[in-house]
Amino acid sequence: CFNLQSASVLITAADSVIQIYILSHLVFFITGMRHVSGIDIYTPGEVKVVNGTNVKLKCTFTSNHPVTPQSVTVSWNFRPINSASDESVFYYHEVAYPPVDGRFKDHAVWSGDIMRRDASITLHEVPPTFNGTFICQVRNRPDVHGSNGEIVLKVVNKVSLSEIGVLALAVGGACGVILILLGIFVAVRYYRRRHIENDIELHPQEREWKDPTVW
Repeated sequence: CFNLQSASVLITAADSVIQIYILSHLVFFITGMRHVSGIDIYTPGEVKVVNGTNVKLKCTFTSNHPVTPQSVTVSWNFRPINSASDESVFYYHEVAYPPVDGRFKDHAVWSGDIMRRDASITLHEVPPTFNGTFICQVRNRPDVHGSNGEIVLKVVNKVSLSEIGVLALAVGGACGVILILLGIFVAVRYYRRRHIENDIELHPQEREWKDPTVW
């Protein structure tokens, strides 16, 4: 009886070990598949552009599968400020498909290179209505899983000086003032020296002219 009970305990323990082993490998397999099937997209978080000028929306990607012009599709969408719906901006698959109507017609052009993992586009003559979030979606079959890249575009009326620009302007202004003061100081010193030299040259002539009249 003791032997049968011991054998039963051993069998139960062996079953538990096998189940844990299978479960751990299954979890590893699933997470590994997710990692292999992931595609990473890189975009700047925010871009500023002056009203009426052009701007390039940079979007690059990496994929664990071979990249070919036939396997990659790129979709750009736009989400206006205070809106939950997206608008189509641009589509690319082997060739570019620019918008034929809507606000982005004649504004969006292809600027990427699929073989260099570049899915960028350029917006021409950007108006204030382009304020919002631009979404870059890249798929490289069978690598179709992954998050999208987002760029918040801010259209401004004029370029604002950065902190570095303000600092450079302040330093340059201070240097200019110092140079002006130094120039004034040198000019005054030069003028005074010339005045003293002229006085020295004139003084002997006055003495020579007055000597004959002295008794």
